Amino acid sequence: MNPSDLRELLEKIYNRNVPPEQAMELLKDLPYEDMGFAQVDHHRALRKGFPEVIYCEGKTVDQVVAVVDSLLNRNNDVLATRARPEVFEAVKLLDSKAEYNPLGRTITVRVSPKKTTEGMVLIMTAGTSDMPVAEEATATADLLGSTVETLYDVGVAGIHRLLGRREALNRSRVIVVVA
Repeated sequence: MNPSDLRELLEKIYNRNVPPEQAMELLKDLPYEDMGFAQVDHHRALRKGFPEVIYCEGKTVDQVVAVVDSLLNRNNDVLATRARPEVFEAVKLLDSKAEYNPLGRTITVRVSPKKTTEGMVLIMTAGTSDMPVAEEATATADLLGSTVETLYDVGVAGIHRLLGRREALNRSRVIVVVA
């Protein structure tokens, strides 16, 4: 449950527009839902400002789809990492807004309006082989509302390639380096 949904429910309870039994049903999986194979943390968005992230490695397609469905049913944005193309195809059937980054192996589904943060996050790699991890970080920062720029292959062969990008470095509020 995200903070705005909880606030709306509490206001409805306060105004006697929702009976206690219905509210209890809506809150039954707070803080988590036991799915047998996973414990989906539906309280994380309230505690941390962002819902649980799904690490897909080692999970079946059906397991990932079940967790995604559970998150979407509670109006949460979805970030799934280390996702295979067949996992994306199944998630896309749940929500047509699902997006896949094949290099970063991420699936994102934005449900809530995009939040915006101040400043820019610069994600940079030392070499080109670091790009998959950087793309995963880019998807994460973007879904969290950050403006993101990327610089790839700036650090293995010499500092001159990094220093040539001083303007982006100086403009950044946060720098994520993948090496």
